[in-house]
Amino acid sequence: MTNEAVYMNKKSFFQPFLPDCSLCETSEELARVIREKTLEYNLDNISRTKAYQEYYLIHPEIKWSFLASMVSRNAGWNMCDLQGPWFPAVLDEKTRRNLFYTYERANWLIFHDVFPQLLIHHYKTELNMEMFHLFREFFVSAFMQEEWQRFWNGGDIARLMQSLIINEQNVIEEPVIKHPVYKRKVFKTWLFFLEDHLHFSSVIFPTKAGNLYGASVSDFRKLDSRISLGNRLSQILFEENLYHHFKDFALSVEHTGSRRDYERFCQGAPKTGTPILRTVFEVKQHHIHKQPSDWSQRKGVKKRWFKKAKVKEPVHLTRWYFNKQRQLHKMIKMKEFLTE
Repeated sequence: MTNEAVYMNKKSFFQPFLPDCSLCETSEELARVIREKTLEYNLDNISRTKAYQEYYLIHPEIKWSFLASMVSRNAGWNMCDLQGPWFPAVLDEKTRRNLFYTYERANWLIFHDVFPQLLIHHYKTELNMEMFHLFREFFVSAFMQEEWQRFWNGGDIARLMQSLIINEQNVIEEPVIKHPVYKRKVFKTWLFFLEDHLHFSSVIFPTKAGNLYGASVSDFRKLDSRISLGNRLSQILFEENLYHHFKDFALSVEHTGSRRDYERFCQGAPKTGTPILRTVFEVKQHHIHKQPSDWSQRKGVKKRWFKKAKVKEPVHLTRWYFNKQRQLHKMIKMKEFLTE
């Protein structure tokens, strides 16, 4: 029996991840189920990460969902760094709280937008019914409506993954990246400057052999850069010789938000001491006071966003990444010393 089969058998013993909607008599009933499940799994970083991963196990054709789960793990580690032994020494509580809200808000907004799309695909597949009209119920962009229809007609798995990357980054562009409060209180902080300009921040994909792969993050505030990063990460994650290692890690290691999740497999990893997410962060309540306009209708879609990313730099980051962490810890110690 495969790892996936064991996992799904264990899951089915409890309440199913996605309920059977074969008895739903109206579109309204199905839309209610989709809203309820989206709200349930959009509780926090842990629940989002698990939901993306479980969805991928059901629908491996939706590669973006596995990518989202692995990137979400990184978001959780970044959140927990804020409550570890290092950053509190140089960042006050208010600044760290603002940084946490930024991670949390961006990831909440993406899940709020995309998970109904994933569920519509699931129930269309399960019930073999036309469900295109449900996209309007969840304010799905015209771009993604067209891309889902293209996928259902032609089955281009790679293009759908790219489309979802493009969509997610546009979803957070106005409400997070360009929001005046986040621009002032987050994107001008000392920590963000270091991570964005000096390559101290990376998205990493661990393996149980103790290796880290991924890409460094820079120019995060630029939409084109974030889309390009997403495309590079998707190539790394699904690289033929690496994919099964990442999948094995994901299926074997429960996401807690602590970097201990992967550090325990690594030799010579610097001690980050990041805590478990649910021990240090309470659930953050989110609201959308005004439904945003359709980004794709407002500014259109650039052809270059679909350009295949060129992965020039090394993707095996283990030694480089741990050296960067040590450098950052030294800088934090120095800054702490100079401000005493």
